[in-house]
This record gives sequence, C-alpha cells and structure tokens, in this order.
Amino acid sequence: GGQTITPGLTDSHAHSMGLGHSLQILSLSEANTWSEIVNQVKQVANTLPKGTWIAGRGWHQSKWTVKPNQHVDGYPDHTTMSNAVPDHPVVLTHASGHALFANEAAMKLAQVGADTPDPIGGEILKDAAGQPIGVFRENAAGLIRRAQSRTTQRMTNRARLELTRQHIRLAGDACIRHGITSVHDAGSSFSAARTYRELAETNELPVRLTLMIRAGSQSLSARMSGSRWIGIGDGFLTVRSVKVSIDGALGPHGAWLLQPYSDLPTKRGLNTLSLVELERIAELCKRHDWQLCVHAIGDRANREVLDIYEKVLGDDVGSDHRWRIEHAQHLAPVDIPRFGALGVIPAMQANHCTSDAIFVPRRLGERRSAQGAYVWRSLIDTGAIIPNGTDAPVEHIDPRVSLYAAVTRRLTGGETFYPKQCMTRAEALLSYTLWPAIAAFQEKDLGSIEVGKRADLVMWDTNLLTCPPEQIRKARATRVWIGGVDKTIQD
Repeated sequence: GGQTITPGLTDSHAHSMGLGHSLQILSLSEANTWSEIVNQVKQVANTLPKGTWIAGRGWHQSKWTVKPNQHVDGYPDHTTMSNAVPDHPVVLTHASGHALFANEAAMKLAQVGADTPDPIGGEILKDAAGQPIGVFRENAAGLIRRAQSRTTQRMTNRARLELTRQHIRLAGDACIRHGITSVHDAGSSFSAARTYRELAETNELPVRLTLMIRAGSQSLSARMSGSRWIGIGDGFLTVRSVKVSIDGALGPHGAWLLQPYSDLPTKRGLNTLSLVELERIAELCKRHDWQLCVHAIGDRANREVLDIYEKVLGDDVGSDHRWRIEHAQHLAPVDIPRFGALGVIPAMQANHCTSDAIFVPRRLGERRSAQGAYVWRSLIDTGAIIPNGTDAPVEHIDPRVSLYAAVTRRLTGGETFYPKQCMTRAEALLSYTLWPAIAAFQEKDLGSIEVGKRADLVMWDTNLLTCPPEQIRKARATRVWIGGVDKTIQD
C-alpha cells in the first residue's frame, strides 16, 4: 500500500528531560513580537497564585517582526513584562537555550542588580545607565536558575521523582509519535543517570537513551570509574559519554568566533569553559575510555576543540575513539578536513540550518556563511559522518524537519540556503539511522535492518527515499516497534 519500513530513527542530540519539561510550560516559538509574549505570560499569571514562578521557552529576538519598544541590541528590556506581571517571577528561556529573560520579580529573588558582576563565561545585558535589562547570556543564566531551583528543592523526593517520570513519559511519547526509537541525551547529571537506570531496570523507559554526563573534571575524576554502563535494561540505557560546552549559540551572539560578529563588531562571542578545564576532562575521558562530546558552534570554538582533541589523543588519533563535536555549525575552511582526518564526529542538527538561516548572514557576513556554515557536503566528502537530530526542545522533536532540511536546505519562503551543501536522500536517512548508531558504538545492534540486530522499526506511509521532497515533511509514522514490541501511539 505504498508504506515503507525503515530502521527506528535516532535523534543524536536532544535533551529528554528538557523536552518533557518544555511540554508543560509556555511555548513562545510562534510569537512574532515581544508584546505577544508579554500577553501570553500575563494570561497565565491571572490563573496562578502570587509568587508562583512562570516558565516559558522559545523566544528569539531575531525572528520577531518588530523590535521591542525598549531593547538593547534587539533584546527586550524587562520593564514592559515587569509592569504587566509584577507579582510572579518570570523566566523565559531563549529558543537556543543559551540565554534567558527574567522580569524584575525574578531578578529580585536572584539578588541581581546594577552591581552584580558578569560571571566567567556569561554576560548580564545592561542598558546605558548600567541597569540589568533582564537578559542573561550563557553562564549568567545560572544566577536566575539557582533562584528558581530553590522552589524545586522544597519538593519531596517522591514528588520530584514523579515529576521526572512525567517528563520522561511526555518526551518518550513525543519521540515515538515521530518514529524516534533512540535518543542521544546531550547532558544529564550523575544523579539523573541513576534515576534513568532505575527506570530502565523496571522497563519504564519509553525509548532507548544514550546519556552524556555533564560534569566538571573533579566530579568526573571521582565518579567515572563506576558509572560507565552499557545496555542496561535490555539495551535501553547506555552511559559512556561526557558532554561539556565551550561556547554559546549564534542567535544570542554567544558562539565563539575567530573574527567579530558582522552585526555586533565589538563581540566575538563567549568562551564558556576554560581550555585548561576542557583538556583535563579530555585526559580523563581518554584514561577511562569514555567518549567526549563538546558543544562548539563558532569557528574559534571548533578550532580549539579540534586542537585539544589532537593534542590529548596524540598517537591514538587514528584509534576508534569516536569523540564528537556537538553542532559544529560554523567552521573555518581549513578546519573542515580535520574532522575526517582526526576521526572526530560532527553531530549536527539540520533543522538549525533552516531555522537560523534568516540571521546567519547578518551574524557572520556573506563570505563566512558561504564558506563555513552548516557544511554537511564538505564534511562528508572529506570523510566524516554526520549524525542528525533536532536539539529538542531548542527545536521541535520532529525528524521530518531535519530530514527535509538535510536534502533541500529550503526555507519557509522558498529560497535555499547554500544548497551545494545538501545531503543526498540516502545520506539523510543514514544520518538518522546507521550514522547515529556508529556515533554511539551501537552499530552491531541498531541503525539498519539486519538479522541479529534489535527490531527497532518504523513503518511510514510513504517512501522517504523516493517521495517528492515536499512529501518528507508530511510523512507519517504509522507503526513503531522497539525491540519487536509495538509502541505505536495513536493521536
């Protein structure tokens, strides 16, 4: 009947807990103006007791049709929100996840004022008078997050575990609806990993998870040796990777660049982790045989990571280390062939390309955009594989968007973003199946339909390899099996 079975899809970079949480808070991604967001928050505030935190996610100042009346470099000043919602602390995460907005009530709880210094690797945006406008980039977001977390710390352990289970169920259901049977979770704590293990051992994980542990060198040194788990719960949980971030995102001017931003010539982005600390972590990963996955978006960040990988791996560069760079969005041309040569895996999310394309040339200029922005074709041609994904909840978990972007690089208006860098149709499917399996050391069990591998399968109502490109975005996963068990969720 025209239906086609593929291997189960793997999202190679997503945030499971964050995805589940995002499905329980305000979604701001469809707002076209700051005023719309203020109204969304005000409506919610009217239904909640005073003092209740209001959370949302998905705003992006570069995608609004008009700038806020009060702003700094396009970022909204808190005044309008604080006047509209004075009695509830508000925290709204940027679409990229690399900045947040806080109203006056939230800043008071965090004890942030004009004299609060920027933390290392972060920035508190301030107006001409030196007052915080309510926007916190990168590590500065922790000032607000810590104030917000004091609320959750008052929860009982049972309530906290139940909330975790809710988030995992919501995220898992969203994945299965879209044919995703495995997720590479890009940053969980050791304590979260223990919770995931409990759920895996009681058959409560809805999809397979490969966790990257986010921790500093001291914590890793103390805990790595006993925390490397492979295939727990009949292959539903694996922990063998470390995730750190060396810079921010391009949208909020946090990606670390070799040259200044074209639209903000005084800035080159933010280095969010010292190179000394990154090298310590790399040494630990090599010593304990853990995979290292480093978030790097800007060309300076990618170069620094490649340099440290090459230095630490030394004679083992040619070994089967499978160290990764997460995102690898903007590269200097001379660094592109280094991925294949060093055996480094660029884990990239194709949907970021078409989502960010409207502001990439403004940030980087035409030359840098053409030579090094989302250069999938160039990377593949020099020997790299590219595991695909969505970075959910930064973007929607829907793999069809990334598959379509991978083969067309077509924007909503019909124009294409440097289409010479497209993947072929077969490469796009590999980027969601076999390449992620290789990137997680799981190609013996997952990633293709072969006798002896796990029966993680998806039935589609169309053939993703031969249908018209536009049909990819409309393809529907009609059946989903994980380990041979039908997990289909009907809408």
